Amino acid sequence: MDVLRIFGVPMDLGQTRRGVDMGPSAVRYAGLQERLETLGYEVHDGGNIEVAQVEEIKDRDETQSVPEEHARCLPEVSHVCERVYQHTVASVDAHERVIFIGGDHSISIGTVAGVAHHAAVGLIWIDAHADINTPGTTPSGNIHGMSVATLLGDGPRELTGIGQPGAKLRPEQVVMIGVRDLDMGEREKIRQSGISVFTMRQIDELGMGTVIRLALERLRQYARLHISLDLDGLDPEVAPGVGTPVPGGLSYREAHLLMEILADSGKVRSMDIVEINPILDDR
Repeated sequence: MDVLRIFGVPMDLGQTRRGVDMGPSAVRYAGLQERLETLGYEVHDGGNIEVAQVEEIKDRDETQSVPEEHARCLPEVSHVCERVYQHTVASVDAHERVIFIGGDHSISIGTVAGVAHHAAVGLIWIDAHADINTPGTTPSGNIHGMSVATLLGDGPRELTGIGQPGAKLRPEQVVMIGVRDLDMGEREKIRQSGISVFTMRQIDELGMGTVIRLALERLRQYARLHISLDLDGLDPEVAPGVGTPVPGGLSYREAHLLMEILADSGKVRSMDIVEINPILDDR
C-alpha cells in the first residue's frame, strides 16, 4: 500500500490577506484524509509546520538582501520554506507521496526545491497568476507572487539558497495552466523564458483533455511530476474562498478531469494545494 503523508503549512506571510493560514485546518475538517484512505492510500498526517504570526514580527532583519517593501517578511518566509524543503526531502527519500496544504503560494518554493533535490522534476502550475515577479518587478512586495521566478533562480538569495543554491528548475520544466491575470513585467518575462503556458482561451478552444495531454507531452522526459494547485486557478463561482479571485477560471469538471489525467500518468508523487481562505468562502 502506498504511503501518503500530509503536512499543513499555515503560511500567510507571503501576502497580506488574512485568513489563508486557516486553510490546512479547513481542508482537514472537510475530510481529506478519509477521502484519500478510500482511494487505498495509507495516510499519515505530519501535522503543521510552524509559521510565525505576523503580529509577532517586530524587528526587521537589516541584513536581508532586498528592502522589506520589495519582499515582505523575507526572513520568516525563507525560514518556513526551508522547513518545508526538509520535510519534502525526507518524504521523497522514504518513497512516500506527499501533499502540502497551504497557506499561501510561497510554500511552493520549499516543496519544489525538495522534490527537485535528487532529480529533475516537471512542474505543473495551476494558477490564475504566473507568480514570476521578482523584488525588482513586484507591484506589491508579496512573495507569493515570486515563487516561480525564485525556482528559476531569479530571486533573493534567502529564497534561491533554499536546498541546493541556485535555480531548481529550467523554464522547459514548467507548464502553467489556467493563467489569466499577468502583470506587464510578467508577460514579457514569460515570452522571453520559453515557459509553456496554457491560457483559459486555449482551454476553451482545445478542451482540457487536449491541453493536459499536451502538457504531459511537454514534460515527457521527467519521471516525476509535482503539481502546484492554487485554488484561484478555478473560477470564483467554484472556489470563492481565495484572496485574489479572477473571473473566467477552470470549472469544477475541468479541474477534475485535469487531476484524473495527471493521476493516470503515474508520475505524480507530490503536490501542494494553496491559497485556501475559509474566511472568504461563502459556499
